[in-house]
Amino acid sequence: MKYRRFGRTQLQMPVFSCGGMRYQHKWQDVEWSEVPTENQANLEATVHRAVDVGINHIETARGYGSSEMQLGPVLRQFSREKLIVQTKVMPQPEAKEFRAIFEKSMSYLQLDHVELLSMHGINNRQHLHDTLKKGGCLDEARKIQREGRARFIGFSTHATTDIILEAVESGEFDYINIHWYFVNDLNWRAIEAAHQRDMGVFIISPNDKGGKLYSPPQKLVDLCQPLTPMAFNNLYCLARPEIHTLSVGAAQPSDFDAHLASLAHYDRAGEMIQSIEQTLRAEMNATLGADWCAHWFEGLPHYVEVPGEINLMEILRLWTFAKSLDLVEWGKMRYNLLGQGEHWFPGEHMGHADLGRLKEVIAKSQFAARIPSILQEAHEMLFDAPKKRLSQT
Repeated sequence: MKYRRFGRTQLQMPVFSCGGMRYQHKWQDVEWSEVPTENQANLEATVHRAVDVGINHIETARGYGSSEMQLGPVLRQFSREKLIVQTKVMPQPEAKEFRAIFEKSMSYLQLDHVELLSMHGINNRQHLHDTLKKGGCLDEARKIQREGRARFIGFSTHATTDIILEAVESGEFDYINIHWYFVNDLNWRAIEAAHQRDMGVFIISPNDKGGKLYSPPQKLVDLCQPLTPMAFNNLYCLARPEIHTLSVGAAQPSDFDAHLASLAHYDRAGEMIQSIEQTLRAEMNATLGADWCAHWFEGLPHYVEVPGEINLMEILRLWTFAKSLDLVEWGKMRYNLLGQGEHWFPGEHMGHADLGRLKEVIAKSQFAARIPSILQEAHEMLFDAPKKRLSQT
């Protein structure tokens, strides 16, 4: 395993983290009697496999159903000082609600402290307000920190970049959990800002939301040779010193194997990805045009500024990679969450759009004349049926 200094926390963070959102029994709290023996055995084996290969960062959340409860007895099997444990609690309107949820997390985890406590999902301006206001969630988290029950305070986010930048630039957080990878580089400004403040940077879901890379289309497989798409994406992220760890949402012990294999190229990450990235971008330019690939997002409003809250930025991003790299199944998975994902994946898809009302808000884009037809094509290509988030299943 390779390790990186996790910003000003000074923690030596493994470059892969064991994310706890895929191996639990249920996305809701359950009684212990309802947890199947085989499910708990698999969870235990998965965590042991992680620690055995040096992935000592175990990450979970109160919002992950039975994950914390099932982790509790497993974490007790390890020397506490060898683990970096992170849990996450959603921002709440009242600090006492935040505290109550944190206490429930700790009782399930059977721990007296966690190394990392996150505001789970500063996803919109109200969440940011509830966190930073006087007497709000951050003030309560600071009390928890002074009590010695959380060493460092950070936040996770699915917000638009402007809100992420506000949270980072507040200077209040030690680290961030954020989306960034080859098929989504829109948050790079926020990562740069975090790096300037010496914050730890944790990349959320680079394999699933980063392209369903555990089941890639053949075109992407061919273009990424001699690496797998998953190995390419790992190295694409880790070639940046601003990034410290990538989440592996393992559902079983073997889910770590492909990631571990990519570490054979870790010391030459930049060199290994260079020609592959050039190949991928050349294909995208040939399919969509170099101008589109370089500038498609410029001048586009965030969904809150669009009639009907149509998430233009997200739809055009999905179309860009689905159209050029055959990432259609990934595009469908994400597109059909629009309108279903609440603040975790906000905005609506084109099935709810009035194209006539969109013309004014896209006027600043150099592609304003093309965008309406692209949006229609995106809907025809990607619309299938509304999807539910994992936590809703």
